Amino acid sequence: MTVTILCLASYFKGTTFLQAAKAQGARVLLLTREKIANEPWPRESIDEMFLMSSLSKQPDVTYAVSYLMRGNKIDRIVPLDDYDVETAAALREHLRLPGLGDTLVRHFRDKLAMRGQAAAIGVPVPAFTPVFHYDQLRHFMATVPGPWLLKPRSEAGAMGIKRINHPDEVWHWLNELGDKQSHFLLEQFLPGEMYHVDSIVWDGEVVFATPHKYTRPPLSVSHDGGVFATRTLPADSDEAQQLLTLNRQLLPAFGMARGVAHTEFLRAEVNGRFHFIETAARVGGANIEQLVEASSGMNLWGEWAKLEICHAQGQPYAPPTPLGHYAGVLVCLARQQHPDLSGYQDAEIVYRVHKEQHAGLVVASPSVARVEALIYSYAERFAHDFLAYAPPLDTAPT
Repeated sequence: MTVTILCLASYFKGTTFLQAAKAQGARVLLLTREKIANEPWPRESIDEMFLMSSLSKQPDVTYAVSYLMRGNKIDRIVPLDDYDVETAAALREHLRLPGLGDTLVRHFRDKLAMRGQAAAIGVPVPAFTPVFHYDQLRHFMATVPGPWLLKPRSEAGAMGIKRINHPDEVWHWLNELGDKQSHFLLEQFLPGEMYHVDSIVWDGEVVFATPHKYTRPPLSVSHDGGVFATRTLPADSDEAQQLLTLNRQLLPAFGMARGVAHTEFLRAEVNGRFHFIETAARVGGANIEQLVEASSGMNLWGEWAKLEICHAQGQPYAPPTPLGHYAGVLVCLARQQHPDLSGYQDAEIVYRVHKEQHAGLVVASPSVARVEALIYSYAERFAHDFLAYAPPLDTAPT
């Protein structure tokens, strides 16, 4: 049985999924935006490519994909970008295809929904309130010490987040937002260290997970500038064990039956407890794909393609045995259009980022100490050799 997979891509990413799905014998269809049609998509792995001006405008997308179904028996719909996760869910509901639907996908896109679900199963989250009822909002600000974060419920990463120190600032930003304010939440800002767990889920169980620790919180890097860096934690460490336990508790409770997930946690300075921050039903960005592959030997995009095809064909899936190495990635916005990384020649470098105005490396080693030493050393050198700063965006570029 040939499996036909329709991939949605509002941005240029997920090329490894396309290649892996084709290599596994699937028929691969790509629906993307006209604006990015000329990006270097792996066209040899794409059977047909379809273009629209936007993949988020309804009912246009539903009409277009329903029309496409007249001549194509689509078996699975896979979003390659975070902004396509909800569109894919709506299409699955309409076409009655397997996978996350409209309600469950909110746990992976809507920060308010995911906080409520995590709290309901006993996983700690920062104190938060929806921006609906003003008396409830006033009570929150009167009883929960600031500073607070005003967060968009469905943006990706740190985009659109405002750090606020006084109630007057809250009312200012809500006035600016107008009718859009209900699409935000207000939560307590907790200083602490940030972590992420990258996972594969099959039949509602986490069958692979690898924990990592950021050198600086992504919010700080996004808003204040600096070098983004993260590295693998030793699996037998207390930090890793706590993270893996919380991750195993969260993803099945959020309704993920199969797929990949990128989940972030914060360890609060005030009490040392881990708090759930957010999760996404996708491969992590900022070259986390290469980070996980360097430490484990498996590519998350490729494994996602395999498990979708296995499920469609009624076959079992099991991830490969991880290598058990350690890896780290660091990336920064660069002053140079094409940064010269020739001065970085350590044997542990396994991947170099090739993207205009960006400098980045992935390192790997059997020694966690060696990886950490390289990451911290390179971060200092990157700050001197390449680092540039740009103000954070409120929304993704169109």
